[in-house]
Amino acid sequence: MGGRIVVGGESLVDRIRTVDGSVRDVPGGGPYNTARALGRLGLGTAFLGCISTDALGGTLLTGLIDDGVITDLVTRTDAPTTLALADLDASGTARYTFLVDGTAAPRVTREDALRALDGEVAAIHVGTLGLVFQPVSDSLEALVAAAPPDTLVMLDPNARPSATPDLAAWRARVGRLARRADIIRASTDDLTTLDDRRDPVAVARGLAMDGALVLLTDGGRPIRLVSRAFPPTELPLLGGPVVDTVGAGDSFGAAFLGWLLDHGLDRGALEDPGPVHGAARVALAAAAITCSRRGADPPTRAELDAAWHA
Repeated sequence: MGGRIVVGGESLVDRIRTVDGSVRDVPGGGPYNTARALGRLGLGTAFLGCISTDALGGTLLTGLIDDGVITDLVTRTDAPTTLALADLDASGTARYTFLVDGTAAPRVTREDALRALDGEVAAIHVGTLGLVFQPVSDSLEALVAAAPPDTLVMLDPNARPSATPDLAAWRARVGRLARRADIIRASTDDLTTLDDRRDPVAVARGLAMDGALVLLTDGGRPIRLVSRAFPPTELPLLGGPVVDTVGAGDSFGAAFLGWLLDHGLDRGALEDPGPVHGAARVALAAAAITCSRRGADPPTRAELDAAWHA
């Protein structure tokens, strides 16, 4: 893999409440989880985000460092850590309320973002609340726009309508980013939020016509691989225990991107169903491991290798 992976967006703390009323704090945020997942797979990954100097922020920073994530693109602020209040239902599915105003996560400037291009960058991953709040959303869009043509771009819309004050602006931003993206990981709910006039699969096909490979998830149903280069394909989820689904999508996306880069593949490989299916199957194994334990706890390279070869 030539160059590092830059994952831009928010870090926050998931304050998780289960059906029995117990509460625990877990480091989270889609981009933060993705960076840690890539770090655990042994891939050179830098997190681009703003982290508070408060105690929760210290926990977030330590989590990145412990998982081997490069932190030279992290900025610090005295503003408090962003919180996500997550209520888990009996199936382990989370519903979120976000406390964002005046907190750390949105405070990534354009200058902060463009520093990521000072060295060689193999891939850029952006998404979630990083596409919603200012100035981070404009900053990440500027980063993607300035990325060299051979840099792989992965987009994770991860729609949060309840935390999105201007849904029209979010849709426009995602549309612009999608035209540059090489890979889009999205759920059917994400694509319904993006365009509620069409079936999510039709939305995915439209995105694919602009050149992106769409990894379409749909809860516990099979994933769909949607491309303009080959017919849509369904792959079933792997069986196993489900403790909760927190971070499973992030692990899936990270493992997919990581597998491609680990095998020295570029965007041309995304038009070949062979490597796309191979990457997706490994990514499904990563998601299954994450679902088998509490919180966003992605597998290490050794754990994923053991599960894949079992």
